[in-house]
Amino acid sequence: MATNVTSITTRKTFIVISAFTQMVCGKEFRSNLRKPLPSAKGAVRRVVPPFSIQSLQKGIHVAPAPSCHAFQERPPVKNLFRYRYHRGDFPVALETKGISWKTDITKLDFHFYLPMFFEGLTETKHPYKVFARQAVHDMLTYGGSKTFPCIPQLIIPIKNAFNTRNREVICITLKVLQHLLKTNEQVGEALVPYYRQLLPVLNMFKNCNVNCGDEIDYTKTRGENISDLINETLELMERTGGEDAFINIKYLIPTYESCLLN
Repeated sequence: MATNVTSITTRKTFIVISAFTQMVCGKEFRSNLRKPLPSAKGAVRRVVPPFSIQSLQKGIHVAPAPSCHAFQERPPVKNLFRYRYHRGDFPVALETKGISWKTDITKLDFHFYLPMFFEGLTETKHPYKVFARQAVHDMLTYGGSKTFPCIPQLIIPIKNAFNTRNREVICITLKVLQHLLKTNEQVGEALVPYYRQLLPVLNMFKNCNVNCGDEIDYTKTRGENISDLINETLELMERTGGEDAFINIKYLIPTYESCLLN
């Protein structure tokens, strides 16, 4: 009886080994035999990727999950701003105190020039950033009702500026967005359908405050604190966006609290 049990066990072991060798090639099988056992002293554990079937094995080391680098700066989308600057398409000239306009701003074609200057908000080098930032504020100041029809053309440049993840660019774009909301009462309601393109990046940086302890955070006095600028912009969007503004902001930024309902 014992002899029959031993023969049956041997046959089962042979079947298992033969099935394993059929699935694995000879070279790979021999390399696996040379690997040290996990229980042996001084053995180096095999590193496997996370969230894989190999991470369920025993005697292995699971590698840490890779970072998505959500807050890492990204290169801006290529545009024609620098090309048009070097070609001389802008009706402005650079001076010591800023820029001077060669023509009357109210007589410009806002559908052509305003989106062009909005594309330059991603620039961080001199003199491109000086031209773009001051020209945008000047056109919003003296444009009056001409800025409202251009809003659909401004959404993509604003979105590209936010997607750079550059804090300087985001702060400048937030100030421009606040200026745009104050130019006309209808701008706030017109921007509500475009919240899905504008607010996801703001949700990431909404609570990015610097913990400097008992020191003074001078970015708040200079208006460069990204978290405060985001909260100010969202509150301005809610005030000027009408009845559906808060619902849409809350859907994309769950941590936002209403400045009107509270």
